[in-house]
Amino acid sequence: MHETQALAPRALSRERWQLAWDGLIVMLVVINLGLLLFDTLYLIEPFQQTLASLSPSFDHFYATTIHARFYTIDLVFVSIFVLDVLLGWVMAIVEKRYHRWFFYPFVHWYDVLGCIPLGGLRWLRALRIISLLYRLQRLSLIDMRRWYLVRGLYKYYGVLLEEVSDRVAIRLLGSLQEEIRHSNHLSSRISKEILAPRKTQLVDEIVQRLHHGVSQLHVQNRDLLTRYINALVTRTLYESPEIKRLHKLPMGQQLTRGLDQTLSRLAAQSAHELLSSMRSPECTQLMKHAIEGGLDSLLHTDERSDRVTEEVMVEMLALLKEQVATQRWKQSPSPHPDD
Repeated sequence: MHETQALAPRALSRERWQLAWDGLIVMLVVINLGLLLFDTLYLIEPFQQTLASLSPSFDHFYATTIHARFYTIDLVFVSIFVLDVLLGWVMAIVEKRYHRWFFYPFVHWYDVLGCIPLGGLRWLRALRIISLLYRLQRLSLIDMRRWYLVRGLYKYYGVLLEEVSDRVAIRLLGSLQEEIRHSNHLSSRISKEILAPRKTQLVDEIVQRLHHGVSQLHVQNRDLLTRYINALVTRTLYESPEIKRLHKLPMGQQLTRGLDQTLSRLAAQSAHELLSSMRSPECTQLMKHAIEGGLDSLLHTDERSDRVTEEVMVEMLALLKEQVATQRWKQSPSPHPDD
């Protein structure tokens, strides 16, 4: 939903009043900063002489009326800015905008410091323009995301953020590689401190996955399994020397064929019953014992397994460093704030 549609009519009206007040303050800020800039230039003797030569009357007016009373004029602006900060603080308290009532001057620190009539701090008043632009963006009166300057800043902000984060990630991965290289018995610690305490959960998970996988395989390939068993029994029978001798006897072909059918049916039925009973307590317990034995063998570590584990982890981290070092901002089109 559009942001202005999400605002209640009363809240929208209050936003517009605050926007009008902010516009007035920004206009005063622009006048004040322009006056400050001009008065700073007026202190430079070549600039003053040039102004006096171009317009003596204006130079006299500015010197006697404005420059002589500059601090008094600036205090008038400061009083208005202080009033603005106090009104904003009161509104923030009434609207419960922040978690605590005293948070406002810390959030709007630039407005507070801008009220101090010192040369360096006066320029912080220009940040009020950014606050106004943000409010205009909230009310959808402008769309800064489409501005060429904002899009450029957004692009290079993304580039800077990616470069900094990549450097930090590469340094961190390098530190991890050195830590792994100089570690003692890493594989043993992984086995004892990570895998061994979770052996029961790992066994249960493997058994559950085997149950599900075998059941699905049996249901989907029941006919194929039956044909395979029949072909296997038939080939085994006809390759047996005893069956070959029986085949030469009178009625031997009929006996061989009947034996083939009987054994094929029994073998297929046994296989189907075995696969169907995979979830039985006895079969499950047998699978758990087999898997536990396999895990115990895997968890047994020695110097060779330590070295292999460390090499694998170091190479994985090296691959991650190579991936992180890839400058994706060069490979992709310019990012857009809407993306």
